[in-house]
Amino acid sequence: QVQLVESGGGLVQPGGSLRLSCAASGNALGRYDMGWYRQAPGKQRELVATITPGGSLNYRDSVKGRFTISREQNTVCLQMNDLKPEDTAVYYCNAQNRVLRQYSYWGQGTQVTVSS
Repeated sequence: QVQLVESGGGLVQPGGSLRLSCAASGNALGRYDMGWYRQAPGKQRELVATITPGGSLNYRDSVKGRFTISREQNTVCLQMNDLKPEDTAVYYCNAQNRVLRQYSYWGQGTQVTVSS
């Protein structure tokens, strides 16, 4: 069992920054890929960034150069800079077992709104 709790969302102006944090608890977290996903109204959930236990990174093209995912012990963070209105979404933390991939866990989500 893995529990994920996101924090750090809020309202920011275009060009602003936010730092999201995901606190993870459970067993064998070193076996999990960690990631951030987001879902905007009327759209499907999409991958934002992932990080493997070995530190390999993956970002969707639209956030490259603006967002940074990092992992420290049982916390995964997403630093978001130069935010744009199209970044507005509920952001979800995800943990997926890299071997037993049916074991995938989600946080409750945190709202990010980018608006003037």
